[in-house]
Amino acid sequence: MRLLILGCAWLLVGIGLVGVFLPVLPTTPFMILAAALFARSSPRFEQWLLDHPRFGQPLIDWRRERAISGKAKIASVSLMAASYGIVLVFGPPQLWLKLLIGAILVGCAAFVLSRPAPGR
Repeated sequence: MRLLILGCAWLLVGIGLVGVFLPVLPTTPFMILAAALFARSSPRFEQWLLDHPRFGQPLIDWRRERAISGKAKIASVSLMAASYGIVLVFGPPQLWLKLLIGAILVGCAAFVLSRPAPGR
C-alpha cells in the first residue's frame, strides 16, 4: 500500500510540474495533494517538497493556516480569467457548456479569494 501511495504522490508531482508550464493546469493543488501523500508514504520526500525553493512556502502556508498569498491569488484568478477567455473564443460551441465552465471557474476563484493571506 505504501508503494501505491508513493507512486500516486509522484504522479501528482509530475502533473503539478506540467502545470508550471500550462496555464490551464493548476500546480499548487497537485503539490498539496502530493505532500499529503508523501506524509503517509515517505517523510523524506515530504520534507524535500516542503524544503523546495518554489513550492515549499506555499505548501507550508496552506498546512499551517489554509492561506494563499496575495501574489498567488492574483496569478491564479488572472490565469483562470485568461483560460476562460480562451474557452469563449476557441471552446465548444454549446453555450450551456461555456456557462458551466464559467460557473466552475467563478467558484474556484471565489474559493481562492476567500482564503486568508499567510501571517508568517
